[in-house]
Amino acid sequence: MSGHSKWHNIQRRKGKQDAVRGQLFTKLSRDVYLAAKEGGGNPETNFRLKVAIERAKQSNLPAENISRTIAKATGTLEGVTYEEIQYEGYGPQGVAILLDIVTDNRNRTAADIRHIFKKRGGNLGESGAVAWMFTRRGQITVDKANVGDSEEFMLTVIEAGADDVEETEDEFLITTSVELFRPVRQTLESMNIAYEDAELTYVPSTTVELSDEAKDEVFDLIEALEEHDDVQTVYSNVAFSEDDEDE
Repeated sequence: MSGHSKWHNIQRRKGKQDAVRGQLFTKLSRDVYLAAKEGGGNPETNFRLKVAIERAKQSNLPAENISRTIAKATGTLEGVTYEEIQYEGYGPQGVAILLDIVTDNRNRTAADIRHIFKKRGGNLGESGAVAWMFTRRGQITVDKANVGDSEEFMLTVIEAGADDVEETEDEFLITTSVELFRPVRQTLESMNIAYEDAELTYVPSTTVELSDEAKDEVFDLIEALEEHDDVQTVYSNVAFSEDDEDE
């Protein structure tokens, strides 16, 4: 796995269940907030909001929380104002780290993130330091159990505009451009094929291989960053495997 996505990892880890669940709800709510603030409160005309709501529902975020968050974002209910920013930095071994941040206090968050990097052998960089190493892409994960004819499925998805379909033992990982993410997703829906996850993410242009010891150092930094409430998603250019994530 080339990137390191919050939405995949936080759901796979066990332990500290109550804390993780509360933290996940916070991040999902902020995702809904930003989507509604950017494109309005109607998911039928705001695709980003539709995806955010679906992800929130999949993680059992209460419907009343979703509605209240949308109301705050659209100004019909008073609440805290959040902004979306991106931080860049370097981890141990000089690996590239890209962060999606949602905060109501930019200065506080910057100080916190800088401290996390420094404490774990990395450093927070300037804008543009590592972003050039990543490309914005759409990724859709489909469980192979939901697919009948694999060859026909892959051909249909490619014809719909997917750039690549990676097949593993249990699933298909579909990669698209940002522009064709929605059409490919709609193609799956028209085929009545359920997907496990669909998101716009950042994919590194190249990945770096590390020793197990070095990988543990990077993973420690990533976990600490993910545990911060203002960090929505962490991306890196380390070639993590599924085994690494499950340890």
